[in-house]
Amino acid sequence: MTQGTQLAWDDTVLPFQLDLADVRGRVARLDGVLQDVLRQHNYPAAIEGLVAEAVLLTALIGQTIDLRWKLSIQVRGDGPARIIATDYYGPSEDGQPARIRGYASFDPDRLDPDAEPFSLIGEKGYFAILIDQGEGTEPYSGITSLEGGSLAACAEAYFRQSEQIPTRFALSYGRSHEPGRGERWRAGGVMLQHMPKASSLLKVGEGQVAPVALPETDDGENWNRANVLLDTVEELELIGPNVTSTSLLTRLFHEEQPRVFETQAVQFGCSCSEDKVRQSLSIYSQKDIAHMVTTEGTVTADCQFCGAHYVLDPKTVGFVGDKPPGF
Repeated sequence: MTQGTQLAWDDTVLPFQLDLADVRGRVARLDGVLQDVLRQHNYPAAIEGLVAEAVLLTALIGQTIDLRWKLSIQVRGDGPARIIATDYYGPSEDGQPARIRGYASFDPDRLDPDAEPFSLIGEKGYFAILIDQGEGTEPYSGITSLEGGSLAACAEAYFRQSEQIPTRFALSYGRSHEPGRGERWRAGGVMLQHMPKASSLLKVGEGQVAPVALPETDDGENWNRANVLLDTVEELELIGPNVTSTSLLTRLFHEEQPRVFETQAVQFGCSCSEDKVRQSLSIYSQKDIAHMVTTEGTVTADCQFCGAHYVLDPKTVGFVGDKPPGF
């Protein structure tokens, strides 16, 4: 491999099934997409870590859904890290990459750089997963409390409480120093879900797979064994500069006969546009719009996700008349 080139398994999510364990899962490896999300803002290190964890969870969870539009993760708390928000947009066509974006809102004056990142969210708040299948559908939202000391633990609680699906995550993320590439963010993780025996036909993205004759073992024993094996994974194996996603599965679960499916590519992408900015401003009154008009006679707006800056004519967002005195 030439130094400086992207690894073939970077920015991908690999679906898999453990044929002898009633377990399905995903392996995610993020490199450029995570770089692109984080470079939009100058976050402190602790906030970068929270955003990286949320983006990684979003990639893993988003790929499990037969998604026509968007899955979002929203974390809100009463601590200095006020909001962590991510979006996963399903591929518009077969073979196209999914898109991910994310951002954080935080209070720099209250931020303790030495604090454990999850504690910065605070004690009062929530972790939410929202699924929006687009026009003509009713959005779904599931909310759980902040618990377990990590966003991954919150996601596990969500699946346990809202979906009744035992779920485990093993995640690793941080700044990587690689020859020829300099310092950059990398992240990797594995998601496991315990499926009941009745669902031996598992939908894994590209269709149904044939049922498998399972050994006569206790259903819970299979799940517990998969968890014990996942606990043996090393951080560098998860991040994956030198271990492919398929090799990782073989290392961890070779006796459970892992079966892999079509890889989903992911990239950074934002859905903001001038039309959407106008639509968001349409909820404001004439008086409110008047207070938004700058001394140059324009209305401006910035996208929190990608930093795009929009300059609009007030008349195009519903404001008529002159600016109030003092503007």
